[in-house]
Amino acid sequence: MATLELNGKTFDVDGDGFLTDPTLWNDEVAHLFAKSDGIDELTDRHWSVLRIIRRNFEEKGNAPMIRTICQETGLKLREIYELFPLGPARGACKVAGLPKPDGCV
Repeated sequence: MATLELNGKTFDVDGDGFLTDPTLWNDEVAHLFAKSDGIDELTDRHWSVLRIIRRNFEEKGNAPMIRTICQETGLKLREIYELFPLGPARGACKVAGLPKPDGCV
């Protein structure tokens, strides 16, 4: 298993770089994952997507469907891909600290 180090703390990640323990996620981890995915700065629009993903995961134990993300943020799918070039699953869910989703989000 791979690890990620941030400010003296070590985090286990899977082979695709997703956190194995989503409870360890915080804003600093989000910034680190974003940078590794080519996102230089997390804007308010990024955070609105990340908050919805985290809330859904905490309430239901999984990532929300992309339709839910679009409805709750008012963003179009194209805009989510502009924010997270790797897409909602590989990009947004990873930055939000979720385990790698099994299916579509």
